[in-house]
Amino acid sequence: MSLIDLLATSAELPDAWRSTVVGRFGGANFKLVRMDDGGYEEETHDFAEGLLVLDGAMNLSIGDQIVEVGAGQLYVVPAGVAHGVAPGSRGTLVILDV
Repeated sequence: MSLIDLLATSAELPDAWRSTVVGRFGGANFKLVRMDDGGYEEETHDFAEGLLVLDGAMNLSIGDQIVEVGAGQLYVVPAGVAHGVAPGSRGTLVILDV
């Protein structure tokens, strides 16, 4: 076992919006992302994705809606649903690829 300081690790990531895998559990990836005020292009996956904001806020774009996901909140994007991140998002994001 090892202890990982997620906020410190995120602060050390060289590029915003470039995820890094910090752990694997069963078939799931546990990834960490540093968000800046920019956005992220729309994407679709063949697996469910959990988006957990540790600090800050993420403006999640689902279809024609923007959902603000705040610190301590989790949004689960079902497999096959297109989603992106609108500008103005900032902080630390955990991505769970299930």
